Amino acid sequence: MLETVKLLSSCCLCSPEATVSLADLAWGSSLGGRLEELRGRSVLVATKAPVAAALALVELDGVASRLVVCPPDLKPEHFPSIVKSAGANALVSDTTDCYQALASLERFPVSLGISAAKAERHETEQTEWILLTSGTTGIPKLVVHTLTSLGGAINLDTAPAREVVWSTFYDIRRYGGMQIFLRAVLGGSTLVLCGAEEPPGQFLNRASRLGVTHISGTPSHWRRALMSPAASLLAPRYVRLSGEIADQAILDRLRTFFRDSTVVHAFASTEAGVAFEVRDGLEGFPAELLDQPSSPVQMRVENGSLRIRSPRNAISYLGGSGDHVHDSDGFVDTRDMVELRGQRYYFVGRSDGIINVGGLKVHPEEVEGIINRHPRVQSSLVRARKSRLTGSLVVADVVIKSSQLASGSNRETEELRKDILRTCRGGLAPYKVPTSIRFVPSLEVTASGKLARI
Repeated sequence: MLETVKLLSSCCLCSPEATVSLADLAWGSSLGGRLEELRGRSVLVATKAPVAAALALVELDGVASRLVVCPPDLKPEHFPSIVKSAGANALVSDTTDCYQALASLERFPVSLGISAAKAERHETEQTEWILLTSGTTGIPKLVVHTLTSLGGAINLDTAPAREVVWSTFYDIRRYGGMQIFLRAVLGGSTLVLCGAEEPPGQFLNRASRLGVTHISGTPSHWRRALMSPAASLLAPRYVRLSGEIADQAILDRLRTFFRDSTVVHAFASTEAGVAFEVRDGLEGFPAELLDQPSSPVQMRVENGSLRIRSPRNAISYLGGSGDHVHDSDGFVDTRDMVELRGQRYYFVGRSDGIINVGGLKVHPEEVEGIINRHPRVQSSLVRARKSRLTGSLVVADVVIKSSQLASGSNRETEELRKDILRTCRGGLAPYKVPTSIRFVPSLEVTASGKLARI
């Protein structure tokens, strides 16, 4: 329960909308003194400002029986199903512009105007925290966690890290952002939140000005950040990647760009929780992580797919889909495919993202990892193109670093295209090499910070 963490009082939330010290938080003040009306209820938290969601979660843990944490990009047509599956009967929001689908819920406005007056608080509930999966199609799954499972990877045995200032490119209403939110709140650190509509450059400037020391994001977040001149203003001690495959190219770029930083990549998912982190600067992870019988996190590989069992796993799904989070042995199938090469496992892609080239399997992420090694490449997206002969062909969209192709001549462009293909042929089987490369100004990134894949 959040109330039981003494470090809470030293946490400060900084956003473009407001700066809130939790030491000044009077229980229920952000909810207009109506906290008791939400006791034991299933509450939908749907706010525009991330800091408003953060305050609601701090206030309601231990009071509400269930918290449904809605990401800001949730489609209106999905609300009726989510409300029904979660049995939601109350809405916490910072806007009156609510969707018609939520009109039946009793609304509780959340305010950023915090009173310094103290009030007694009673925790009576083991609150369920419901996070939504970030799938691009269909209704998101509702994944059941508790504060214990969400915070299982966070070490609270150390003293409050008041000199630590956390930030993240993630929205805190996604699993990756939720981890950073809890690290700051439970660890007694300041957290710099990205504003709902804050431009990346402005966020980086503000994060630098507020002295951010620890910052996280997906590899796609970081590739975009490094394209901004404002990135040079940051001087973090700790840089963290998760959510996508961290290939060697982005790890090397971050270590070169932030020479005094510790660069870490972690594996986590909404269902599996945080499984491990890698600190040696290399992509993939040591095979010895699968052979640690005394570890609370157990991992195994079946048919190339990484499976995880730990106290950090989600409990279940809500709703009538019939899907189960765990298999009969308690392992979560992450559907992330890995290959053992020597004494190390390497991520090659998702089981549901394979391109079939004449019966041969190609993981787009593996090809992207090779393309991204080229010194003039900023990022890439590999996809399938239909073919009558082979079913599919491998093609790639590539973003070049801004300082490259200064002349923009057709000859220079063609030479670069050939050079990237030579890089691919040197590191990939022939059927995995793209049949064409298209240079694009940018790649679309989803609201969860991942490359938008079709």
